[in-house]
Amino acid sequence: MENIKKEKKKIAYFSMEIAIENDIKSYAGGLGVLAGDTLKSAADLKMPMVGLTLFNDKGYFKQMIDKGGEQKEEREKYNYSKLEKLEEKVSVYIGEDEVKIGAYRYDIIGQGGGVVPVYFLDTNIEENKNEHRELTGSLYGGDQEYRLKQEIILGRGGVKLLHVLGYNNIEKYHLNEGHAALASVELFLNYKKNFSDAQSVEKVRKNCIFTTHTPVKAGHDNFKLDLVKRLQHDFPYNLPGLIKDETLNMSRLALYFSSYINGVALSHQKISTKMFPEYEISAITNGVHSQTWTSQEFSHLYDIFIPSWRKCSLYLRNVFNISPSEIWKAHQKSKRRLINYIKEKQGKELSEDIFTIGFARRFTGYKRSTLLFHDINELLRIHKERGKMQIIYAGKAHPSDWGGKKMIKEINDIIKKYEKEIDIVFLEDYDMDVAKIMVSGVDIWLNTPLPPNEASGTSGMKAAHNGVPQFSTMDGWWIEGFVDGKTGWSIGEKQNEISPEELIEKDARDLYYKLENYIIPRYYENPNLWCETMIHTIAINASFFNSERMLRQYAQEAYLS
Repeated sequence: MENIKKEKKKIAYFSMEIAIENDIKSYAGGLGVLAGDTLKSAADLKMPMVGLTLFNDKGYFKQMIDKGGEQKEEREKYNYSKLEKLEEKVSVYIGEDEVKIGAYRYDIIGQGGGVVPVYFLDTNIEENKNEHRELTGSLYGGDQEYRLKQEIILGRGGVKLLHVLGYNNIEKYHLNEGHAALASVELFLNYKKNFSDAQSVEKVRKNCIFTTHTPVKAGHDNFKLDLVKRLQHDFPYNLPGLIKDETLNMSRLALYFSSYINGVALSHQKISTKMFPEYEISAITNGVHSQTWTSQEFSHLYDIFIPSWRKCSLYLRNVFNISPSEIWKAHQKSKRRLINYIKEKQGKELSEDIFTIGFARRFTGYKRSTLLFHDINELLRIHKERGKMQIIYAGKAHPSDWGGKKMIKEINDIIKKYEKEIDIVFLEDYDMDVAKIMVSGVDIWLNTPLPPNEASGTSGMKAAHNGVPQFSTMDGWWIEGFVDGKTGWSIGEKQNEISPEELIEKDARDLYYKLENYIIPRYYENPNLWCETMIHTIAINASFFNSERMLRQYAQEAYLS
């Protein structure tokens, strides 16, 4: 591990999950991948950051699809060998019990040699009771009490660990989603030893930055005040405006103690402002780590024609210097990689000459994962009359999300029922490695959330780095990234006043219409124009929707203020 100059670290980044590499299974999905991409860009830019998260040594879960097409969960394998176990320990009080917290460290090494250490907080220590040893085991597992205990460890334990490890010059605490909000309480109680309540609140606010990722009220953690008091005897619940309706909302806690607050897309900023009108909320649209999500074929191409792209993602706009034939050649190699992976895993042979649709994300209601199959007969007609399609799905449903699991089964039932008419594949156990193969290997990236439920979304940004255009409803980042026919196509409209049921019908019709009349004809009948779309996708979207640009914005607007 690298020797870190701890006194130079100024920014501490707290996140419930951080995805660094595929076989360290400490993440569930989008939030963790974004956090990992953020810290990778921090290392590239030599930004003085340090990351804190939970050990999550049982991971999220390994997904298996049984013969009936249903998701089954198994414990995930976790590679501990890449982490350094530390000797230092801290403790927090949960109720009457003192809970010891240890940590593991992983150093992210950037393109130019910058180092960002990430600390994984661990309570699986002999001194702890069995119930406490399990608290850093299952990511998003357990009940409300389990979740609050985890958030105590992340927030309060994380601040304590930084101090014990010698990070004494932290100026900004970046709370990535409300799970980390209790870091602000630990800071407040430390200040309160020497200052009044009002002075302490102001000092914490100068220290804290909050990024909210959730555009729906149900997605924010809420805990009954009685539970909070039972588990946190010193919680400052008497601070005016902190508690509402005898409930602690973790996002409101983070908002209360933060001087800079942002949503993760321009549309999400507007929604968040309506949700929390008493706070000024800015917007910093998410991005992805360019080097991580660009396939080896496109990375090689960029290295030849855009050699500065690794130092600055903005240079990807110079993709116009690459000939369409070279772009197509790299894409087809990436597509062959995906096809070979499918053959290896499922024994199914797809064709690199057939138009391929990709869809992969968490399976839950608002993402409407089955919209493509709303009228299967219409889809099959287009497939027969306008041009062949092959479709690749992947994604996990949370173990207790029965609606999401039902959609997975519906898709697998469709695969079996229509296997002689159209090739559809469901790749099990979606993770970072599968994502990278998919976003670079399909011809178009499909995204169908019910607006305005997608805060940002990032999978289409990953696809863009590989010249893959997106076909999506007008939600999240796509409102900013969409240029009709240049970077992809839209499904439906930005604002809708009709019911979700009516909207499904309307959006499905628009989806089929554009597939039949614009997308498939361009792919098969006008390959030069299709390559032009790929080039514009890279130049417009990949050059902007990356975590380097995102982190530079955080530095300018939040970290240095």
